[in-house]
Amino acid sequence: MRFLFCVLIFIACTACASGEPSVELGGKHFKVEIADSSQEQALGLMFRDSMPADEGMLFIFPNEAPRSFWMKNTRIPLDIMYFDKDLKMVSISANTQPCKVSRCPSYPSKAPAQYVLELNAGMAEELGVGVGDRLSLDLD
Repeated sequence: MRFLFCVLIFIACTACASGEPSVELGGKHFKVEIADSSQEQALGLMFRDSMPADEGMLFIFPNEAPRSFWMKNTRIPLDIMYFDKDLKMVSISANTQPCKVSRCPSYPSKAPAQYVLELNAGMAEELGVGVGDRLSLDLD
């Protein structure tokens, strides 16, 4: 009986720890794809027709610096949130629409950032988050 109890506890713990990278913002967890190489960062969320509401993409840079993103070949509207080295939001481009012209505008951070989180457009407003709010990472 004790063995069965241990197996059940192990299964429950394994289910809780999915091993997939995630973040928490505004009290909500999001499964994230990590973009930490130049190639992954250049591609970002381009050419995707949708993204589940509880998912996003986290861009991780080696240091803080002014960052700028654009929506070329991105098909879904996004909230682009910039975070400093301490995971404090320093800037947001909310409800950023896909670019459908040849010269796409860029959306620069208002302060140096080391992390950038892209979620579906409207999520920041839904969560009630903005500049000064903190991001929690679970990248294991």
